[in-house]
Amino acid sequence: MKKKRYTVIFLILAAAVSALLWASVCIGSVNIPFSQVLAVLRGGTEAEVSADIVLQIRLPRALAAAILGGGLALSGYLLQTFFHNPIAGPFILGISSGAKLMVALVMVFFLERALRVSSLVLILAAFAGAMISMSFVLLMSKVLNHMSTLIVSGVMIGYICTAITDFVVTFADDSDIVNLHNWSQGSFSGISWSNVAVMAVVIFAASALVFFMSKPISAYQLGEAYAQNMGLNIRLFRALLVLLSSLLSACVTAFAGPVSFVGIAVPQIVKNLFGTARPILMIPASFLGGAVFCLFCDLLARTLLSPAELSISTVTAVFGAPVVIAILLRSKKEGG
Repeated sequence: MKKKRYTVIFLILAAAVSALLWASVCIGSVNIPFSQVLAVLRGGTEAEVSADIVLQIRLPRALAAAILGGGLALSGYLLQTFFHNPIAGPFILGISSGAKLMVALVMVFFLERALRVSSLVLILAAFAGAMISMSFVLLMSKVLNHMSTLIVSGVMIGYICTAITDFVVTFADDSDIVNLHNWSQGSFSGISWSNVAVMAVVIFAASALVFFMSKPISAYQLGEAYAQNMGLNIRLFRALLVLLSSLLSACVTAFAGPVSFVGIAVPQIVKNLFGTARPILMIPASFLGGAVFCLFCDLLARTLLSPAELSISTVTAVFGAPVVIAILLRSKKEGG
């Protein structure tokens, strides 16, 4: 019975990803009929403008939203596993903000010298920033006993990084650098096919490694003592969790800027849908759930005030914040 339920949920998530991908390509300031999109994808050249919109703007953006959304949800799942806390996530703990700061500094450095910055350099910069923020969070976790205090410390680290980023972006002279403000608010716009290729390699490779860690994660969830008795190298395992969660979060930030609440909300929603915390189910389900969540939010960000566009974090916060509040209320009820 449970297997049937899991299969149905996976099919629904996969169908939702497919439907939202099509909707993202068809719907926008200029609506393109489904039949015309199919003709473009088959190589039809009768509508050149539509072909450019579909192939150069909407399709890479939609694929980026799905890939990066899945990676961000998976990063949140790993952090929640690491800290044994349902509201741990890359945005809340300041990891995304650290990545954003380093990317902004690197972009400013390159653009001021009229140099082109590659996707790989951006990911490495974001990863360095994420690891620096994560290091501060880990140091705090050794000093602070209460997880709530640790979360507050992570939020403060995030605010500091964001303040420095805003300072750098605001006082930049070059017009290209000033346009970084849109990226610093979070957006999937301006994604190219080369960006999609790089993010796909990084996100899918990291996600595959996470999936192969399903069994150790399952043991770790039952407690460090139990995992150690099962022969798990705790220090190596925790280091891998930190590295993989930081890499996934860094890749998202490098291309889309900071995206809020996805890493917290999606794993919790998926966990409630499946009614289990088994990693072998939660890992692929979190990825699919993140893809659905970000595709839906990006579609709203593009269309609600068209032709103007909302930042992706604005929309994800609207849907993600209530989930966090519900988690806090439930944990308070269970604790009291």
